[in-house]
Amino acid sequence: MTPPTTASTTGAREHARAQATATLATPDLPEGVRLADTTWTVRLPPGGHTSTVLGRGTRLRLADPQGSACAHLFLLRAEAPWERLNIADTMKVPWQAYIGPGHPLLSDQGRVLATVLTDTAGRHDTLCGATREGRLLLERAGSKHGLEPRDIGPTLSLFRGVRVGADGSLNASGSADPGACVELLIHLPVTVLVVNTAHPLDDAPVTDLDLVAWPGAPLDTTTVNSDPEYLRAVQNTEQAWSAARTRQEWV
Repeated sequence: MTPPTTASTTGAREHARAQATATLATPDLPEGVRLADTTWTVRLPPGGHTSTVLGRGTRLRLADPQGSACAHLFLLRAEAPWERLNIADTMKVPWQAYIGPGHPLLSDQGRVLATVLTDTAGRHDTLCGATREGRLLLERAGSKHGLEPRDIGPTLSLFRGVRVGADGSLNASGSADPGACVELLIHLPVTVLVVNTAHPLDDAPVTDLDLVAWPGAPLDTTTVNSDPEYLRAVQNTEQAWSAARTRQEWV
């Protein structure tokens, strides 16, 4: 059989279609969540970057299917991108540098952008941020939403742990087992930036990262975390959301 020529548009099309068809990898879905119910599904390969805008009440699950992903996550308030994830407050306000269930991801305005609902990994980092490679990929992802490099602050790293030694040293604690996941509740509409690259203290090869988002049922957040600092941040968040809705009604 004579191979198609690329001298014409028709020939070029036939040649392209004759090549091996790429298979689009899809993430594993959380139990009870159908693909038709999801709003965002990505299997992010090593060195990949992705971004989207998620609405209030969305559940976002990040999963490490093969046991060596490293998700560098950054959040910005979608309708007010000057309000963004503040890693310092995310550690300081809850009195805890090691995130887990009930931990708020706080903005620089004292509002909750997201809350950790579940965590089966226990290996994360709020202290080191991304590598230079990861940072450039975050900037690339952010540019698709009109963001400048200066808009992207320090990130939260998931699935690669860091612990602080008694002498103040930072020590990598590795990855969790394959299948570990973190589920977040989104409190305000956010722009989500994610890259899957090595950790500054752990250069082990990175594997795929799964991201799945879906609308969740209303949740009483006081059952997630009853700490007074958390409840105050939730109150600030609800006031901002109410004010934003009121402004929309005036338009």
